[in-house]
Amino acid sequence: MAILLTGLQHSVVAQTGSKESTADKAIYQSEAFSVYSNRVEQQGFRAVAASPFEMNSDYKSPDADKYTPDITFKFSINLRDNEMAPGKNHQLTLIPEKGKVVTNVTFGKQLVQTTPLSPEVNLEKGTKWVIRLDMRDVFKDFDTKGYYTLFNGERLEKADFKGVYIAGDKAPLMWDFNNLHNRAELQLTDPDGDHIYETTLLLNVPADLKLTDTQWKKSLNTDAFPQYKSDYLISDAIYNLSLEEMIKAVEPDSTFRTGKEWSGVWTRDISYSIMLSMAHLQPKVSINSLMRKVSPAKRIIQDTGTGGAWPNSTDRMIWATAAWEVYKATGNREWLEQAYTIIKNSLEDDLQNIYDPVTGLVKGESSFLDWREQTYPLWMQPADIFESECLGTNAAHYQANIVLAEMAVVLDHQSVAEKHRIIAEKIKAGINQYLWIPEKNYYAQYLYGRNFKIVSPRSEALGEALCVIFGIADKARAEKLVANTPVTPYGIPCIWPQIPGIPPYHNNGIWPFVQSFWLWAGASANNEQSVLESISAIYRPAAMFLTNKENFVAENGDFSGTQINSSIMLWSLSGNLSLVHKVLFGIRFEPNSMSFSPFVPEALKGTRTLTNFTYRKAILDIELVGFGSRITSFQLDGTELSTITLPGNLEGKHTLRIQLDNISPAIALTNQVPVLFTLPAPEVQIKDNSLIWSPVEHAIAYKILRNGVPVGMIKPTSILLNESGANTPYAQYQVIAVDHQGIESFASEPVSIMNSDKGKIQIEGNIQISRNIQILQAEEFAPKANQPYSGASEGGFVEISRSINRIINFPIEIAAEGLYSIDFRYSNGNGPTNTENKCAIRTLKVDGVPVNAVIFPQRGKEEWSNWGFSSALQVYMPTGKHTLTLSFELANENMHGEINQAMIDYLRVVLIKPGKD
Repeated sequence: MAILLTGLQHSVVAQTGSKESTADKAIYQSEAFSVYSNRVEQQGFRAVAASPFEMNSDYKSPDADKYTPDITFKFSINLRDNEMAPGKNHQLTLIPEKGKVVTNVTFGKQLVQTTPLSPEVNLEKGTKWVIRLDMRDVFKDFDTKGYYTLFNGERLEKADFKGVYIAGDKAPLMWDFNNLHNRAELQLTDPDGDHIYETTLLLNVPADLKLTDTQWKKSLNTDAFPQYKSDYLISDAIYNLSLEEMIKAVEPDSTFRTGKEWSGVWTRDISYSIMLSMAHLQPKVSINSLMRKVSPAKRIIQDTGTGGAWPNSTDRMIWATAAWEVYKATGNREWLEQAYTIIKNSLEDDLQNIYDPVTGLVKGESSFLDWREQTYPLWMQPADIFESECLGTNAAHYQANIVLAEMAVVLDHQSVAEKHRIIAEKIKAGINQYLWIPEKNYYAQYLYGRNFKIVSPRSEALGEALCVIFGIADKARAEKLVANTPVTPYGIPCIWPQIPGIPPYHNNGIWPFVQSFWLWAGASANNEQSVLESISAIYRPAAMFLTNKENFVAENGDFSGTQINSSIMLWSLSGNLSLVHKVLFGIRFEPNSMSFSPFVPEALKGTRTLTNFTYRKAILDIELVGFGSRITSFQLDGTELSTITLPGNLEGKHTLRIQLDNISPAIALTNQVPVLFTLPAPEVQIKDNSLIWSPVEHAIAYKILRNGVPVGMIKPTSILLNESGANTPYAQYQVIAVDHQGIESFASEPVSIMNSDKGKIQIEGNIQISRNIQILQAEEFAPKANQPYSGASEGGFVEISRSINRIINFPIEIAAEGLYSIDFRYSNGNGPTNTENKCAIRTLKVDGVPVNAVIFPQRGKEEWSNWGFSSALQVYMPTGKHTLTLSFELANENMHGEINQAMIDYLRVVLIKPGKD
């Protein structure tokens, strides 16, 4: 926090020698790169600012001229990683003959044909690679059984086969299974019907080269925006580059373009960008863009995503914080009233669908980390992701409730303000109770699992930062968090440690906009070392690449190698501009004023100016002198003020001079670590009363979890289960692989058993009905559907939609009082697992009382014979007769608005914790 010093304190503060810096004195230096006043250097490459309006870089991606003949690949049915176990791939050294290679592979059988070659050997340019995939075994099973059994035991119904694709590690291949269909050549075809599928790829073509520009020169007039000057040429040039790219990031219809290669408006992208700097730099474009993400029903739109968008993904509420920032920067009352209604409606829907009454947390996918396999275990289905309770998403919801409360105060809706402050405090308490890891001194990534959730001890950079910025972490905890959250040589990775076998993007990736929020967190925690590291980590890629890239690889700092990337990226450039406005100058917008909390590391000491800065009806020319975070003098138009705030009704042109105390904060450390990968999660099964799994390479031990609680650490790969007695509680088991550093893998997929009056039952396998498990066939309580889908249990299934079976009542008799898990076996073929917005949503009621939402995510486009389980709810029920109701309520409208449909096979009720009986 900035503190105004007066009297004797002011008189003894030393004046800075702002001109003492030289071009050869490093501002920041590490083994990975160095930042100087006029340049950035990295492993022999240099990016030099020739002037505030010109930069030159000789950076060349290490991959630019490399295309090794070694290729790793695998095949995908229906855009899933389902040919072989994760991490098990085909491996081939391509040796062309007359520019061509022909490869024959059988689906599901690993091909390894490698030849040792010198690292300098490149594949011939324009090599033609013909891939012939033998699918005859798959189609034989289709014809004889009606389905094919995948490596993991899942059944692929013949009717659900939509196509086969190739994925891999060399362009034009990619590992993004969900988006393989976007490159037509990656789909194999069978024109002659012999079930030998083929495609031909051109490899090592000029379009594959990863190059950047070598020079940036200012070409657009940016005079309408704040102008920045400092004693550091590199800082000025990067600011001007970002300001120019900001103009390029606006579409003709006055909405934001999220990146050079990305058109359209994305809720989270624009919201984080607006929070960083667009609210005050481009308020009209911000409002236009925010309103593009509002439905006709005046609800915030969740971007298409995992399992059919909301409520699988729930981070749309970050829109609220962006909307509030626009109001604070502009004082636009009309916008405030409009945004208030939208936020209130959206939060009311969330309260009825995604809030966990036990933890106080909200459910749904991690904010912005929206590629499921990039940050979640591969076994997790969209319904499992919905059940996760994630750090960043909960921070966004905490702040959304705070924002609505503050808006309500301004608009004199006191009861609404009180209600949402209470909700916010519950989320805050939940984050601090369930996600804080005392031994690590930072927050956990999320809670995950099924009936017994556990903590993922990975750090999650954006969530960690937001917890500091929003005040979820108190002062002491914030200081510990910033000092202990893992930071790698090129910046803070999205998560740490990384997930093995997953290509760089969110995993093994650094995103400059996340780094910008981490910069804010470092300043909030008064950690000078963290602030300097973040500034340098933001400057390096902007200077080297001569553009604000979307992301880069954590291991080597290169933009090449991530799954998707873009230049002129809105939230990256917004973060670069916020570095100057929100950190160095410390500008803070309040409902009725603007305050200042500057933070200037000693390495960046000097005099800097920010002129033509618009604040509502005022235009400010600001001079900031010195370094540190304590203000000793705050002069408006030459007059010393007693506060460090400017009123919201200030008008006209003014000059502001701020003097810092030239005293660095107390020394605080950061947690610099290498990029590390965990072991893969074990694949576990129950067999012959034992828990067994295949050995995980490099594991030195395995942690056993029973009902979410560690019960032992062992070296063997099996353990005898000691469950006995008909009334033994339900038991859910998971296994975690531990490496020599003590770093843990994700937990395995839960497997569950229960002893009952009908013997031992494996909950995830074949179901037997007993007093502890009941299966209620849907067609016994609603009209049977007549669609020709296969794979449902005997008797058929029931359709639910906005007009069909809006309410289904399931009468049930409970023989043993206790806590029950309730879910549904269903199919939803309205879209793929990764995009679109047709997640089906219903409310579960017990004896007429609403419990919470049950969701039925998309499982594959037109894959109506692909069956799985919905999200589950836990309900305590006494003995006796009850009615379970699946009901379509107003709050269950999804993002599509018209298609809210699924097929229901049966309802499953499992006793997981006996009561008093």
